[in-house]
Amino acid sequence: MPLDAPDPTRTVPLPLREQADVRDRWLTQRLLDLLPELMDRADIDLWLVIGREYNEDPVLATLLPATWLSARRRTILVLHRSDDGVTAAAVSPYAVGQFLPAWSPGDEPALPAEQSQWAAVRRIVEQADPRRIGIDVSASFALADGLSHTEHGQVTAALGPYAERLVPAEDLVVSWLETRLPEEIAALRALNRLAHAVIAEAFSPAVIRVGTTTALDVAWWIRQRFHDLGVEPWFHPSVGLQRAGVPLAPERGTLLPTVPYDAVIQPGDLVHCDVGLASLGLKTDTQRNGYVLRAGEAGAPAGLQAALRTGNRMQDLTTEALTIGRTGNEVLAAARAAAAEAGIDADVYSHPLGVHGHGAGPAIGQWDEQRCVPRAGDYPVHADTAYALELAVRRPVPEWGGQCVRMALEEGIALTAGGIEYLDGRQTELILI
Repeated sequence: MPLDAPDPTRTVPLPLREQADVRDRWLTQRLLDLLPELMDRADIDLWLVIGREYNEDPVLATLLPATWLSARRRTILVLHRSDDGVTAAAVSPYAVGQFLPAWSPGDEPALPAEQSQWAAVRRIVEQADPRRIGIDVSASFALADGLSHTEHGQVTAALGPYAERLVPAEDLVVSWLETRLPEEIAALRALNRLAHAVIAEAFSPAVIRVGTTTALDVAWWIRQRFHDLGVEPWFHPSVGLQRAGVPLAPERGTLLPTVPYDAVIQPGDLVHCDVGLASLGLKTDTQRNGYVLRAGEAGAPAGLQAALRTGNRMQDLTTEALTIGRTGNEVLAAARAAAAEAGIDADVYSHPLGVHGHGAGPAIGQWDEQRCVPRAGDYPVHADTAYALELAVRRPVPEWGGQCVRMALEEGIALTAGGIEYLDGRQTELILI
């Protein structure tokens, strides 16, 4: 179906105003339904999220109203866990959506606004008397390390003796960022469907003129198409080629394609893309492969089709290893052990996906690190999370004189108590161009 044709099953992209309504509704639901349990799990009684305009804590954007595109001056959010749930208050010069206003610059006219703001934070902490006050500092996850050096000094000074109760909120931040509502998973399905539709259009004669169009042309077409459809990429799309007579070359412990990124697409090429779009505060990350038919061919060479089937088998082995409670490094080790037993030459480098493309949560390998990922790989797998199932297999292609091909795949998946679900399926056949 052409992308411009009406399709009642598509829920994205929504108009911006509707997106804002959806995001604000999700935020309310997350604060009410998710945050109390996540704070209990992290053993945090009070969570301080602090950011200044244009130097925001990455977590702050996930807590602000959709109409806020950045912090306003200094924005301080205080989330207090009590028997009644979580009280969300804002110590900010402007009203912050669903958060209770807990300070105004005119509250203490005798004090400069900055001192008055920190005094309000101190009063809230004194009244709550929390055992453990979480702040966003972390050596393991950049997304949980958003408290700046200056703000750390300010909050420490403002809290006085309560500063002894400050603890890293790393586990809380990661769980807040990685945990998905059912409604968010449904939206990710629609976003992945859109990404797949754009790739299918890009890998077609409507875009590729064999012998004229370059891989770089296709990459820029994808980026422009996303923009025209009302979504944006979170990284610049990449399109790469593999072809007979141009073997893979070693790089940082693995083998990678060497056809130039701006090469003209020719008959017999294996065309690969890596794209990710952003909408509704969520991200996708997808890789798919196409084959350019030679004259007289009705399908791709059997060796390339076998490589894709091997990649699908590696996906199965990885999802079988991806179980709740294991760490990312344990998943990596189990998947690689299964690959070795099956005789598959593979790299696994999957990652959490959701609010951020390379999201907070357990790292499951990296393309250039297949032993373990220190710290981030030691984080456990939880339910109600989403991942980019990303990996590559290498296999000789008889039709290419035994030359090795690297079949790289990436699909969005969700992990819930019911198991693993592909978000709009996975590629099991090469796209024929």
